[in-house]
Amino acid sequence: MKVYVASSWRNERQPEVVQAIRAAGHQVYDFRNPNEDNHEPDQGFHWSDIDPEWQSWSPMQFVDALEHPLALGGYSRDYDALEAADAVVLVMPCGRSAHLELGFGIGRGKHSIILLSDGEPELMYKMVPTLVTSLEEVITALANFSKDVKP
Repeated sequence: MKVYVASSWRNERQPEVVQAIRAAGHQVYDFRNPNEDNHEPDQGFHWSDIDPEWQSWSPMQFVDALEHPLALGGYSRDYDALEAADAVVLVMPCGRSAHLELGFGIGRGKHSIILLSDGEPELMYKMVPTLVTSLEEVITALANFSKDVKP
């Protein structure tokens, strides 16, 4: 099963989740190391690769930066992996991009899981059929989903 793990660069738990899902026998897209399956050293996309001062951009600078070749490449890698995924696992806490990725997955009918953490409740998480509080529950849910996925 192909799994897209959506989270944040600041989430220290993300690498553990990626490793555990892989150990359970699934293919996992890791946005931090997007070419890892091809054994190519590559770090995922960072806005700072375009401009170290990215946090002070105006809205127009941000719009322009979306067309930068590095942004286009990062977007394409992430989008293609998301499109190919059978399941999306949102690892909390995370930000806007991860929530958009989960929403895309839900809209495409992909199996969707949120690995919850402490934090503010969110009513719209009701859209997600599988809310879990442990990594073990993520692995169990993926195993159950795998029965529905045809190779």
